[in-house]
Amino acid sequence: MSNTNLNTPLTSSQQLQLRSLQAVWHPCTQMKHHETFPLVPIVSGKGVWLYDAEGRQYLDAISSWWVNLFGHANPDINAAIRDQLEKIEHVMLAGLTHEPVVLLSERLKKIAPGSLGHCFYASDGASAIEIALKMSFHYWQLCGQPRKINFISLQNDYHGETLGALSVTDVAIFRETYAPLLRPCTHVPTPDWRYAETGESPEDYAIRAAAALEVYLAENHAQTAALILEPLVQGAMGMGMYHPVYLQRAREICDQYQVHLIADEIAVGFGRTGTLFACNQAGITPDFLCLSKGLSGGYLPLSVVMTTDAIFQAFYTDKAAHAFLHSHSHTGNALACRAALATLDIFEQDQVIDGNKVKAAYLNKMAEPLSAHSKVRHFRNCGMIWAFEVETDDPDFAAKCFQAGLSQGLLLRPLGKTIYFMPPYVINEQEMNLLVDGTLHVLDRL
Repeated sequence: MSNTNLNTPLTSSQQLQLRSLQAVWHPCTQMKHHETFPLVPIVSGKGVWLYDAEGRQYLDAISSWWVNLFGHANPDINAAIRDQLEKIEHVMLAGLTHEPVVLLSERLKKIAPGSLGHCFYASDGASAIEIALKMSFHYWQLCGQPRKINFISLQNDYHGETLGALSVTDVAIFRETYAPLLRPCTHVPTPDWRYAETGESPEDYAIRAAAALEVYLAENHAQTAALILEPLVQGAMGMGMYHPVYLQRAREICDQYQVHLIADEIAVGFGRTGTLFACNQAGITPDFLCLSKGLSGGYLPLSVVMTTDAIFQAFYTDKAAHAFLHSHSHTGNALACRAALATLDIFEQDQVIDGNKVKAAYLNKMAEPLSAHSKVRHFRNCGMIWAFEVETDDPDFAAKCFQAGLSQGLLLRPLGKTIYFMPPYVINEQEMNLLVDGTLHVLDRL
């Protein structure tokens, strides 16, 4: 970024942009691109809105990378964090404990699918994936099945960018550079209904994809520790959506062949798919449930892996080497746990899931002109997630769409040619109208 007029002082926004470019290495970013596309310096937020240093506002249509559930500067979550600050901000969880982490674990145990009664905490989604993979591997070693060391995931799945999580991720742009560092992983066909043949229903295609999973495990189950998947919505590869029957069949097949099922609900948990957890729509319980992002309402880094008593008991012996030897410095951080407890309180007190159904129906109605747009393909919705592809040959579409969105007061961050909405749950009808109208202007402009 350069100041084109040396006699003109930099604005507050320009100063913050320049300082950031000089000192901050931003994630998932080719830094040189910011010579052309300036950073957006955010100084405050309220509800669904973000405000820059010049007072411009942007509707956070993607919940700041899918984390924010109840709006920025939510007064209830703010109050919970302030209260906890006066007690204890953090204490190590090895050999010690504290009330917020115990209360949160008890609450999660009550609301999680099935009998997931043991919570292991970390700070972010990728770390939760690492924990689940290691727990599954270690479990089979303790149970006398040392050959079960491999993992399988779905085609197009994304699970994070640390080495273990990246090994089970099927997104080429993230994997290719680091391929020599990664463990091999088999990716079975995705149930994403966009891959269905003409005339094939989403349910029929999901059943066909599950049949391919069964064929693979029939031959390779003795070497397979776990199947990991994103339930119902595959996020980073364009919000691919699929029928819950796949989850039902996957659970049956994994049970048949003694393979763990790891549900990565980091992005889709806490109401994003229309139920509290995506697994609820299939009526299944995974062996491991990974949660993050919305767990703390998007406020603070926090993740958790929930698992069954049977898996927990395999580690519960007198031998120190049988313990799950994994740790994070900020495991079960007290401030983050209080934010999470406040988030769960809002779900209970405000009947959020029912309210979201009304909001989803309204946005779907308002989005009919968008779904009918001549450049839009595969308009789809699952709970509080919307997505569609844009027919374009422009290789810079995503960056241009992001910039065009800002000009309409919208924070959009397309995944390739896929535009998606994943707004905070506090969005109201007027704001939904602005979101749809602004996106239509973006499409027309591009």
